[in-house]
Amino acid sequence: MHKLKFPPEKFGTLLGHAPGQVAIYSSHYPSVDPGEYPDRESFRSFLDGVYMGYKWQCVEFARRWLYVNHGYVFDDVAMAYDIFALHHVTRVADNQLLPLHSFRNGSLRPPQPGCLLIWEPGGEFEVTGHVAVVTELTEDRIRFAEQNLEHCKLPGNQAWSRELPIRRTADGGYHIQASYDDSHLMGWVIQTADARHAEKIGPSQPHMYQLNSRLAPREGQHTRPWLDMGDAAEAAFVRAMQGHRLTEAADETEQYRYFRMSETAEHELRRATNELHLMFMHATQAVLQDDNLLVRFNIPASLWPRLRKSWQNRRGQIITGRFDFAVSERGIKVYEYNADSASCYMEAGRVQGKWARHFGVSEGDDPGAGLTAELIDAWAASGVQGVLHIMQDENDEETYHAEYVRAAAEAAGLACRVIRGVRELSWNEDGEIVDSEGTPIRYVWKTWAWETALEQIRAECEDDDARPPLRTGAEAGKAPRLVDVLLRPEVMVYEPFWTLILSNKAMLPLLWKIFPDHPYLLNSQYELTEDFNRRGYVCKPIAGRCGFNISMFDKNDNLLKETSGGFDAQDHVYQELWKLPDIDGYRTQVCTFAVRGRYAGSCVRVDQSLIITGDSELLPLRVVEDDELLAGQP
Repeated sequence: MHKLKFPPEKFGTLLGHAPGQVAIYSSHYPSVDPGEYPDRESFRSFLDGVYMGYKWQCVEFARRWLYVNHGYVFDDVAMAYDIFALHHVTRVADNQLLPLHSFRNGSLRPPQPGCLLIWEPGGEFEVTGHVAVVTELTEDRIRFAEQNLEHCKLPGNQAWSRELPIRRTADGGYHIQASYDDSHLMGWVIQTADARHAEKIGPSQPHMYQLNSRLAPREGQHTRPWLDMGDAAEAAFVRAMQGHRLTEAADETEQYRYFRMSETAEHELRRATNELHLMFMHATQAVLQDDNLLVRFNIPASLWPRLRKSWQNRRGQIITGRFDFAVSERGIKVYEYNADSASCYMEAGRVQGKWARHFGVSEGDDPGAGLTAELIDAWAASGVQGVLHIMQDENDEETYHAEYVRAAAEAAGLACRVIRGVRELSWNEDGEIVDSEGTPIRYVWKTWAWETALEQIRAECEDDDARPPLRTGAEAGKAPRLVDVLLRPEVMVYEPFWTLILSNKAMLPLLWKIFPDHPYLLNSQYELTEDFNRRGYVCKPIAGRCGFNISMFDKNDNLLKETSGGFDAQDHVYQELWKLPDIDGYRTQVCTFAVRGRYAGSCVRVDQSLIITGDSELLPLRVVEDDELLAGQP
């Protein structure tokens, strides 16, 4: 292991400056003053309100250097070596994504000043790896600045921390010699659109992405109640499921089944969720800047100004969304982003954890354990002032969704009221929509999709130039409709109006165009291509929900599976065929939840058919250590 050349300076001491006058600080943790840093939160570093990382680690310095000198930052990472697998940085001024490419040590593409050097985990950089910023490149040396290695001041006006020899290989590559025998340099990361000689980042341990299932010890647990009937959300869940159960399968054996996922797979899903949210946001900006794209989304032109205003004013006010993934040894692929869906949150955030405790499953961790806390924090930061009206349709499933969200919002200190349907709504003398107690509707969270309101508008607009047909209190005898609430200017709705773009399947071909061959994306097009006919494809309605009206074809254009529903009149998109893995007779889909754009938990949906629908089961998921994943059945 590395030994310090000089006595370390106290934690937080200024050691010198890298180019751009970016400060380098001592990260000598043994000398931390507990009075100055009493908890983990006090170690968080911010600059201009932008999160940089933890003081004064190597990742914090690298992100701060890029922000000061270039105005962009890379996504949050668990370990320094994770930077090598990132695909983009975010320009802070306008939240635009810029391409990031990685080059293996020995690459034909040389490192350059301002790029990041990345070390593998192990040896000197055990567990975390390491990152440094290149400051200078000579014919045979490379110099770089860093934090969290030497904790001593830089001599004179030196603007670099260390230097290493670099040589040309026989094939013309550039190889940097690491200074410690037990550490290895992965390579360098450059913000560039030029991908020549870049690494194609894929799963490094494909077998770690193979989920499997087990059965809990059978001791009659399924015959005993395990949910709290005194809790409104859990009581509604029991009514919807017709018992204390997580699956409606007739075979009682399936009441004991749960799925297992490795820590590596969850780690990659966390990264995929965070990155894909940014990519979808980037594409949303592109849609709102192009009328031709808005036409693709089948959104009435009369609503375009309102949609753009929503994006302008409420871009950062999204609470949550759900990604649907295929996870297997082939890698991780996203099917779509359900940013306007209320489903699965209760099951993931509360029920699967209670199931594990009742059925005696203690291996691994509950990947939904932190979801409720994340939602509470999101509602606390939402800006709601006054009553949050939770609007739901009149069925038991939407009731437990609504009650779960209400519990989170009330835990955040908000006053909440649930409204079932719209029959109890009316107009007051000021022309406002009010609830049964006369309280004006100002803030709304809804179980309805935005597409439901759009269907009302499409049915009532004679042409695209018509104004949105909102009723007012002056229209005597006409009760408020759903659209009158959700599109009323004085009503703030969660999720914001612009999120209907995220959930629209017309986003999928656009993403493929902006980020071609991205490892998390499937080839998607607006038109059926010859390539799809050769490889197989899925036909999806652009505004479908719950797996309705999907058709799946193999490479010989044979229909594999199709579902019915109410979206057959919608325009369609075509997506590369990528079947869900078959795990013990179940086609298994992993869902992740993004709260305020960040990973907050996961669960699995399963079905014996190829397509996950609203009727598919949600079974418990556990995250286990990598070396436990493939262990045999007990």
